[in-house]
Amino acid sequence: MQSIHAIRWIENLQDTSHELYWFDVLGRGKLETIDSVCQFTDWKKRKVIQIKGEYFLSKKYPDVYEKIIPFLEVTANEKLEQIIKEIQPDVVHSFEMQGCSYPILKTMNKFPKLKWIYSCWGSDLYYYQQFSSHLKKIKQVLLRVDFLHTDCKRDYKLAKTLGFKGKFLGIIPGGTGYRIDDLIKYRIPIVERKIILVKGYQNVFGKGINIVKALEELQIETKDYSIVIFGAHREIVDYVDKNQLPYRVYHRHELSQDELLELMGKAMIYIGNNVSDGMPNTLLEVIVMGAFPIQSNPGGVTEEIIHHGENGFLIENPEIVNEIKDLILKAISNQILMKKAFEINIDIAKKRLDYGANRIKVIGIYENIKRCE
Repeated sequence: MQSIHAIRWIENLQDTSHELYWFDVLGRGKLETIDSVCQFTDWKKRKVIQIKGEYFLSKKYPDVYEKIIPFLEVTANEKLEQIIKEIQPDVVHSFEMQGCSYPILKTMNKFPKLKWIYSCWGSDLYYYQQFSSHLKKIKQVLLRVDFLHTDCKRDYKLAKTLGFKGKFLGIIPGGTGYRIDDLIKYRIPIVERKIILVKGYQNVFGKGINIVKALEELQIETKDYSIVIFGAHREIVDYVDKNQLPYRVYHRHELSQDELLELMGKAMIYIGNNVSDGMPNTLLEVIVMGAFPIQSNPGGVTEEIIHHGENGFLIENPEIVNEIKDLILKAISNQILMKKAFEINIDIAKKRLDYGANRIKVIGIYENIKRCE
């Protein structure tokens, strides 16, 4: 899929002997990655002209639409089957479940001896398991998948309860790690930090509006801090404007990755709030950059890296504004905790989030598969 995390993963395989092919399963165009990757893009073709009512059918009756779409256009299953016959791959690696694994299940079942890795990221299993239509597909994919990689312990345990019987390849962050030595220059000392940084996602998963509301009630207590919101969805932008809040707001995709990391290196506190996720990559970036994290804990994943009251705070109920408000107050009133958390998180970054160490793990995944032959 078109993802910075997929790009980072692929870059780990640069200078190895592997032949790399990338199938644009979602049909969104070329991936900006290393030149040695052979890309299959621009494959979506119509078999018949557009029929009136197709869009309505796809939205209102997706199960019905899924059955008729092979008659309307070339499907991912059809294209992948062609690719497999052409290049004879040793392994197919799917990043993400709903968009990148469902669409190729039929073809993967046609080639039962072809090894299949599935990388579970974000809400793939945790959120979608609650819907019967998704649960059925999730179980079908997990039954076929040979190898599993996750970004947290929770999802490995969950995959096993949902029928995965293959080999677990371990836990590696979705972004696969950070070149910490290159990022140190962006970290400023804790005593100089005067920014409270907020992740502004407001959608089915993200509940950033509750952070904004909590901070709105703390304008006196936070007067010595600049409130900066990044990745802001429209609802949050409109709320800040309507209530004339003195916050600096960056819209979705307005900041580059380097600009965001530099901002994190200046932040005293970072706040992220959602109802579903895997191990949040933004949280890991904040840990690397030394900000104090206040983060929701859906499904108990965040607690795998944040120990409440030691190197951050856990939001147990992302829908309760007062809980977020209380945690912000505790954080800004305890400078000793801020300094101790900084030291703990810098150590965690070195031990668990270093690019070099995680690159070895990524390469090891494919070597591990070779040994299983």
